[in-house]
Amino acid sequence: MRPVRIVTLALATTALALPLAAIPATADPGSDHQAAPHSNAKFDRLRHAAPEGFFVGTAVAGGGHHLEQDYPDPFTYDKEYRKILSRQFSSVSPENQMKWDFIHPERDRYRFDEADAIVDFAERHGQVVRGHTLLWHSQNPAWLEQGDFTDEELRAILREHIETVVGRYAGRIQQWDVANEIFDDAGNLRTEQNIWIRELGPGIVADAFRWAHEADPEAKLFFNDYNVEGRNAKSNAYYELVQDLLAEGVPVHGFSAQGHLSTRWGFPGDLEQNLRRFDALGLETAITELDVRMDLPESGVPTEAQLEQQADYYDQALSACLAVANCNSFTIWGFTDKYSWVPVFFQGQGSATVMTEDFVRKPAFFALQSTLKDARNG
Repeated sequence: MRPVRIVTLALATTALALPLAAIPATADPGSDHQAAPHSNAKFDRLRHAAPEGFFVGTAVAGGGHHLEQDYPDPFTYDKEYRKILSRQFSSVSPENQMKWDFIHPERDRYRFDEADAIVDFAERHGQVVRGHTLLWHSQNPAWLEQGDFTDEELRAILREHIETVVGRYAGRIQQWDVANEIFDDAGNLRTEQNIWIRELGPGIVADAFRWAHEADPEAKLFFNDYNVEGRNAKSNAYYELVQDLLAEGVPVHGFSAQGHLSTRWGFPGDLEQNLRRFDALGLETAITELDVRMDLPESGVPTEAQLEQQADYYDQALSACLAVANCNSFTIWGFTDKYSWVPVFFQGQGSATVMTEDFVRKPAFFALQSTLKDARNG
């Protein structure tokens, strides 16, 4: 049996599933509105199929690119979306609502309403929260990037932001992505792109972890990045940095691979091996932003073969995490194509999540469900 770290939660009342009698007889058997034939309705949900102590999460759509789309804020206004969010997942990550440009739009003003709503929702539905993110080179407000600050002022701004945001949710957020994407693919620090490292030097990263820990000693603090699924120059850079920081007593608790994958490329087969080496350092590990995009046919509808390949990638990522002792958090970056970021940023690619725009489950959903059940049953 896979060893797990048991985390005790104060469970709130979860959203109730629709009674089977209320589901139309013509409902797609793969949709979230109907359990698979002969299944236990409770374990038809990903969060309940998972082993004890293993959290299955999703990004909560809102902010960022969603503001430019022709739909209202998904989390606020899409009731069906929220219902599935509460049923299927035991962990939630604000997709954009805690990033700097959204939560701190002006130097002396914070925007907490949307983040507060997500944290409150999670507590009502017995879910944990991953905070995302505190130090990053992207999605920073103009007042910060274009401001004429001294080094002392800039350092004070970062510390005040971390203390304010992390402190506001102290005791209510399980994990924080403290430093996000600080290396490029060659394993070099982003000394030009990242305002904090460029202006204040690499030591600011350690300070960010220290300040976050002071603001919430209970939260687990992570490095988070893309293209670090396998052993390569980028993940090697994190491996070396983490060892240095741990030797200095910096409160680094975790390393996470985002997992933005594409069927254009092969699956990173050394994912498990890579996570294991961070686990051996005493860190928790996680998959935090998994999606699997594909090049869509002219019809815009993926082929059966594409969906099966996608399902295999999702399944391999989950299996790798389950095989590592302290990989206890597995998050997909949105669960429906209706609100996926992929088509906005990758022209001609899409269908990256586990449900269609109409919330119909794809083979990837059932692959995750089956593997979670197998792990739960030992």
